[in-house]
Amino acid sequence: MKEGFDSPWDRQIMKKVAIIENIHSDGLDLLKNTPGYEYEIIDDTSEKNLINKLPNFDACTLRVSKLNSNILSKCKNLKIISRHGVGYDNVDLEYIKKNNIALLITATANASAVAEHVISMILTICKSLSLYNKEVRDGNFKKNSNKIKTIELLNKTILIAGFGRIGKSLAKMCSGFNMIIKVYDPFVSKDTMNLHNCTKVDSLDDSLRECDFLSVHMPLNSKTKNLINFQNLKKMKKNAIVINTARGGIINELDLHKALNENIIFGAGLDVFENEPIQKENPLLKNDRVILSPHIATNTDECLSRMSIETTKNIIDFFENKIDKSMIVKI
Repeated sequence: MKEGFDSPWDRQIMKKVAIIENIHSDGLDLLKNTPGYEYEIIDDTSEKNLINKLPNFDACTLRVSKLNSNILSKCKNLKIISRHGVGYDNVDLEYIKKNNIALLITATANASAVAEHVISMILTICKSLSLYNKEVRDGNFKKNSNKIKTIELLNKTILIAGFGRIGKSLAKMCSGFNMIIKVYDPFVSKDTMNLHNCTKVDSLDDSLRECDFLSVHMPLNSKTKNLINFQNLKKMKKNAIVINTARGGIINELDLHKALNENIIFGAGLDVFENEPIQKENPLLKNDRVILSPHIATNTDECLSRMSIETTKNIIDFFENKIDKSMIVKI
């Protein structure tokens, strides 16, 4: 926590910020160097500890920990929650709306990092890099290379489900591979998609029949829960690859496992899971047709720096009435 106040009066007017789970030092430095703010890092994110600690703070940052109504109801001083990211399914939206607690996101910081992660997963699966890596290490070199299937991206169709900043960044990268880019997003106009050299589609199910790749970039809510399930996975091409770097639960994991096992689709890449950490009994852990990463698509050093700065700047701008409206979640 920052120290060295000039007087008891200075201590009274300081805005107290809880850093729930540590963030990159660049964001903390911004708070340190901005007069009027002090912070404390809270590593113990158990409900009991948050109930004990958070009532003392005017603002908090939030990564993957959950803030439910039981915790928030004790936080009478809390004015703002600043998400270190863009998703907010870990916040009780109904409670904060009723109690006028602002929710802000890092709307611009993570698009490139997540889009790059999607591309890396697609290439890893298409080029069967995990299998080739194992073959070389096992001393087989080219012994089984003719049995390992690989796929090109050239002239393949990708369906991007959700066209926010990450979807737009991914579309730009896919154009560099000369891919055909289709987008499903009922809330984005055809003209906007055309500006990004993308084709708008109105039906997710119909588009799944035509695409070679599906990349999901939607929030998790009652409408998107299990949006991708066995029924629509069956409609996809046998060479299709499914990627989810958005939120677990949008793709039904048991249905995905079944589709992979029955050779209905070629492969999948998941950075997010319905339960995190992923449960030990989840069958996808033993499925070698899927690439898994632990919700770290934003975890480049550059992105973590940008996100930390944007997270703490949102708090400062909020209290100084300078907030960029694109950062505010409308509930």
